[in-house]
Amino acid sequence: MNDLPSPSELKAVIESLLFVAEEPLEIGVLARSLGVSPQMVAEALDALSDECRQRGVRLQRTGSVVQMVTAPEVAPYVERFLGLDEDHRLSHAALETLAIIAYKQPITRAAIEAIRGVNCERAIASLKARGLIAEVGRAHAQGRPYLFGTTFRFLEYFGLEKPEDLPPLPQQDLSAAHAETEAEEG
Repeated sequence: MNDLPSPSELKAVIESLLFVAEEPLEIGVLARSLGVSPQMVAEALDALSDECRQRGVRLQRTGSVVQMVTAPEVAPYVERFLGLDEDHRLSHAALETLAIIAYKQPITRAAIEAIRGVNCERAIASLKARGLIAEVGRAHAQGRPYLFGTTFRFLEYFGLEKPEDLPPLPQQDLSAAHAETEAEEG
């Protein structure tokens, strides 16, 4: 066995590592462990991602982190096989809160409540419990409130490969949300 994978082997080696990894992996970690450049890993991941779209698995990426997941279209079969609970529906309040977080991340609870116009503590607790959102840092505002963002579980739940795959918001909604955020921060 060669110490370094050849360019033709790199994609298969990365696929194997992602398959056995228990959590998402940094592209830099993959590059260092394989003795190749991060650019080579990124190119292999792009090619692998394209191939996976024809199979029962997908690659999900957030920034420089990647993981392998099941394809969203086979989720009902996987859930049945695993005996998972069938009622995965989110409440209207939780969906609204999740949409705000997904499009405005990172965002504070106060900013979410300013947009929604109601307390969202319960919705945030529900979304955190389901692993769809997480605390991703702290704002540089008074009291250093938590900032919330979406997780890999969010991508998996909605069948997205990366956060940029979210459908665009209508322009009027973007303008209104931007104005509300600026007013709150100003």
